[in-house]
Amino acid sequence: MPKAIWNGAVIAESEDTVMVEGNHYFPPGSVNRDYLQESQTQTSCPWKGEASYYHVMVNGELNADAAWYYPDPKSKASHIKDHVAFWHGVEVE
Repeated sequence: MPKAIWNGAVIAESEDTVMVEGNHYFPPGSVNRDYLQESQTQTSCPWKGEASYYHVMVNGELNADAAWYYPDPKSKASHIKDHVAFWHGVEVE
């Protein structure tokens, strides 16, 4: 079962991730939001739409913009609406 781990903490865990462009997108209910903080960062993908970001905070350490999601994706990416993906050292295993 895929898990997103950073700084010794399991941030997300699910058997129902969606793979897009090599990234596991975790369903919203599988993410431990205690480790997430809203970020002001946004980026744009031509086919998925506007991405919003979270900082990951574990044991007092901040991993800035280490998670992202699409709150209102374009139609081709509607299957990942609000799913969360990770990078910046967050290991998905």
